[in-house]
Amino acid sequence: METYERLYDEVERVNVRFVGMATEKARYDFGLMFTNMFFGKPLVTCMQTGRSFLMCAEDAEDVDHLQKIFKLPDREEAEVISEFFKVTLPVTAFEAQYID
Repeated sequence: METYERLYDEVERVNVRFVGMATEKARYDFGLMFTNMFFGKPLVTCMQTGRSFLMCAEDAEDVDHLQKIFKLPDREEAEVISEFFKVTLPVTAFEAQYID
């Protein structure tokens, strides 16, 4: 049997916000989990796809990345989602924890 090292095992009460929004082309439903884990970044879950991502307001500025991770049909749709997250998610001062 292969052994493993447990890195963390935390129990925490978190705040969760559910947001539904619609653009001219589609409807989106997101769950935003605010926790002390993940370097202060909320865990954003797309309810349609079940895909989850750690995101803050700065991450929302990368429209191309948003289009890719949420599988959005075009850049215009990604720009709308970007604007939504820039005002919804907190700004996080992220410092790299890992050494290259």
